[in-house]
Amino acid sequence: MFNEADPNEIENWACVMEAGTEYKVEMAKDHLADQDIPANILSKRDSALSLNIGDTALVYLYVPNEYEEEAREILAETALNNEGEEE
Repeated sequence: MFNEADPNEIENWACVMEAGTEYKVEMAKDHLADQDIPANILSKRDSALSLNIGDTALVYLYVPNEYEEEAREILAETALNNEGEEE
């Protein structure tokens, strides 16, 4: 499940953001919650060893498929997803 850096395919959920830091994804999740968009975070970071190295430590933000377009628009309008990270 966590053996590659790509976002996981989760039924009925879409990955709308990925980042190397949890706080950035938490801020985006909170911003979406303010807009009544449910979201969940999936972290591939090894918390037991506190590893934060490269693509193996990415954190992903998922929303239900029906909110994907709206969530992407909201994130695009904010500074929360503007560092050239692929979605």
